[in-house]
Formats: sequence, structure tokens, C-alpha cells
Amino acid sequence: MTTPLLRLGYRRCAELTRQYGTTYYWGARLLPAAQRRDVYAVYALCRLADDIVDEPDRVDLAVPAEGGPAERLAAFREHFRSALARGYSDEPVMAAVVDSLRRRRTDPECFDRFFDAMALDLTRTTWASWSELRDGYMEGSAAVVGEMMLPVLEPLSPAAKVPARALGLAFQLTNFLRDVAEDLDRGRVYLPADDLARHGADPWERRVTPQWRAFLAEQIARNRVLYTEAARGLPLLPPASRRCVGTALVLYSRILDRIEEADYDVFSGRIRVPGREKLGVALRSLVLGPPRWDAPPVRIRPARIPEGVTG
Repeated sequence: MTTPLLRLGYRRCAELTRQYGTTYYWGARLLPAAQRRDVYAVYALCRLADDIVDEPDRVDLAVPAEGGPAERLAAFREHFRSALARGYSDEPVMAAVVDSLRRRRTDPECFDRFFDAMALDLTRTTWASWSELRDGYMEGSAAVVGEMMLPVLEPLSPAAKVPARALGLAFQLTNFLRDVAEDLDRGRVYLPADDLARHGADPWERRVTPQWRAFLAEQIARNRVLYTEAARGLPLLPPASRRCVGTALVLYSRILDRIEEADYDVFSGRIRVPGREKLGVALRSLVLGPPRWDAPPVRIRPARIPEGVTG
């Protein structure tokens, strides 16, 4: 039974997704309404926690307003934990999140890893290597998001878990490569320090040099390996979920193309895929079926892996 509180909460989750996660939003539009609202609920929880850390001045009614980021994140985590245990919250967004997660029987352990990763952002600003970044941070901030979304997508096989985790990693690595300047503004570098040193690249210079181009080209190749791994999971999803995930994969991976087209300049402004392109891909997917991630119109190039680069 959907109460007025839940209807309000799910509507607010959809608004948050449309405002801050347009790729998720347009991908989820290809799902039946019952699944769509659950995608929005997972996204909203993650967005609100992330904003406490990254945008502390942006205070949503759904999150605690008192204290610094560490105190607010801890309070939000406890609110979530207690609401999930009770199965209820008086706050609309949290009520929707709890309703969704309990219906989908999402493993609560996923959220322990997620909140632990969010807390790391308050103390860590650099990462020594790709393996440290992937396993020490992205495991809880990205791979686990793929696990959270999987019950909503109703996979046909448990084997879909590995590609779902790869897609979470792929999405976040794309964010890291696109948002270098924004992260620098926050005093953070989500780039492997050993790879930067090997190329002689310094993001703090905020300029495109031959060293920076070589470094970023290598990271983009690594990112495309992850998209390749994620695409293997598409046949393991039912048609509607395949369209949703395939569309999101295509749209997010196009950011990499646009970084290349901008000559690896991620400092001058945020690189975006236009809204009309997102809508066009979503509509074509709805009419023609799940997009082939490697077909020419998709514009994702086969991964060319420089020597020494692994996923």
C-alpha cells in the first residue's frame, strides 16, 4: 500500500535524480514504474550522503542540518540504519528508501560499505595507486552501488553481479576523469599517484600538457575495459532492465569520447553529453530495443590498452 508519505518521498527521489543524475534518470525512464521509482530511491540515498561530504552548504530537508560534515554524515547514517531496522521513517525520502530496500530485499551490508567510503572522503585526499583507489575507496562508493541496483533490475542470473559491480566502477572512474577540476577545488585527487608520477603529469597545474594527455589516455583505456566488462552483463538482464542499463552505459561512456574530443582538457569546464542526445538515445532504445554498446552509432571505441594497464 502506497501512503501519501511514500508518494511524496518517491516523488522527491525522482526530483533529486532528475536534477543531479540525468543519465540515471533517463535510463530509468525505460523501466516500468515500479522499478523506476526504486532506482530513484537508491540514487537519492547515495546523492544525499554524497552531498553532505561534497556540498555541505546544500542542505536537503531529508538530511540532518546540525554540525559539521562528519557529524551530519554519522547522523544520516544512523537515521538510515534505525529506519531500515524499524521499516519506517517519518521523513518522506527516507520512508521511500526504506520501503524500496525492504521490498527488494537489498542486502543491508551494502550500505555499511557505502557509508564507510563516504566517511573516507572526510579524511583522505589522495590515492597511491589504481588498486588502492579501486579497492580502498571505489569498492564502497561505486562497485557496491551496482550491487544496490541489481535487485531492482531483476537479473536473470546471479552471474550479473560481477558486471554490475564493473559498471559501478566504470561510472565512477568516468566521473573522476571528468571532474578533475571540481575535485581539485575540494582539495582531492581521485587519480592514481603512481600513474601520474610515471607520466610526469601534475593535475594541480590545471593545464593540458603532453604528459597529461598521455596519462589521461591511459586512464580512459582503463575505463573502457571496465565498460567492456560491464556490457557482458546486459544479456543477463530482462529486456526493460537491459534497455535501462544499456542506455546508461552508452551515455556515460560518451563522456570519454568528449574528453578526447576536447584534447583531454578537463580543466576549462565540465564536459557534458547534451540533454537532447540523452533523450535521443533513450527514445531509440525504447523503440529499437537495447542499444549495442559497440555499434557505430554508440561511438564507444574498442578498448586499446597501453602496455602495463589493466582493469
